[in-house]
Amino acid sequence: MLQLFFPLVSVIIPAYNAELFIEETLKSVLAQTYQRLEVLVVDDGSSDRTAEIVQHYAGWDSRIRLIQQANAGVAAARNRGIQEARGQFVAPVDADDIWYPQALELMVQRFAAASEETGVVYSWSVDIDEMGQRTGGFHAATLEGKVLKTLLCHNFLGNASSSLIRRSCFERVGGYDEQLKEQNAQGCEDWDLYLRLAEHYAFTVVPKFLVGYRKLPSGMSADFSKMARSQSLMLSRVRKHHPEIPAVLYQISRSSFYLYLAQQSHINGNMRDALSWLGQTIRVDPLTPFCRPGFYLLAVSSFIRLVWESLRPHQVKPPNSKQLGADILLQLSQASLSSDAPIHQLQLQIKLWVSSLLHQSLLRI
Repeated sequence: MLQLFFPLVSVIIPAYNAELFIEETLKSVLAQTYQRLEVLVVDDGSSDRTAEIVQHYAGWDSRIRLIQQANAGVAAARNRGIQEARGQFVAPVDADDIWYPQALELMVQRFAAASEETGVVYSWSVDIDEMGQRTGGFHAATLEGKVLKTLLCHNFLGNASSSLIRRSCFERVGGYDEQLKEQNAQGCEDWDLYLRLAEHYAFTVVPKFLVGYRKLPSGMSADFSKMARSQSLMLSRVRKHHPEIPAVLYQISRSSFYLYLAQQSHINGNMRDALSWLGQTIRVDPLTPFCRPGFYLLAVSSFIRLVWESLRPHQVKPPNSKQLGADILLQLSQASLSSDAPIHQLQLQIKLWVSSLLHQSLLRI
């Protein structure tokens, strides 16, 4: 069956001032073992060398197309690419992320074996730094089928670069929400799209680490207030369309997301913000945060760090998360996945078990 299943895949890359990483991203796409693809790079009003770099690669690979537009935001850039796509499947990838060589091949294979109701195939991803090295963070789940309630509680896909989506699905659910930018609430566009897809389609997974998700303090994902507003608007829309979903799930979603923002603030070296987001976590959900060991580790670690910095006001703060290695939380959260130490496999297995248990519990609600 697979020999007859070689659909055109449209790779959509939104790019805004992406000169530092767009070349690496393009190389990872062109190096895919699955070669029946087109690459649409949507330059969203860049003022750097992004367009020049893309044009250079388009000059020797006709599968690459550069689309230029005035700056309108990541959602509008992705939608523009989807509108001009010719493929049966759409594969979004951000302009600073990378795919490992078999990413598309394995996801296309998974679609070939999946049911007709499947709209999304996703894979696992690892967090990488500015040098492309793994930081120890990762996103992994084995959830399949109807995943709306579980996806509402947490975005187990993790990012916008880990999915292959049937093109026809966009005709039913629409594209990325461009109004989030107008409301100064960017950051959850991919999560919002996944939720709308989950309302109508089944998800399935390739349980392999196939994506490098680059996390930089200067990126949009570091504007945590915008991300919190983005999630709030997203949840309001879901609640309007699904009043049957218990209110507690929305509380869990918000508290889990705020806990994530607290952790990211900690990694970026901002202890006051970390403690502030922890306070927001308790405010929206006064119960479940206290059931999470990570909550206590983060609270204690952030408080100790804040006190230490206040006692040594002239100490230069560490410029990046690698220099925070003595911190308890970071020792737990940033262990390299490339190591064979048992704890790393244990971390993965615990994460898969917890997400599966949550999913099975929510299916009964």
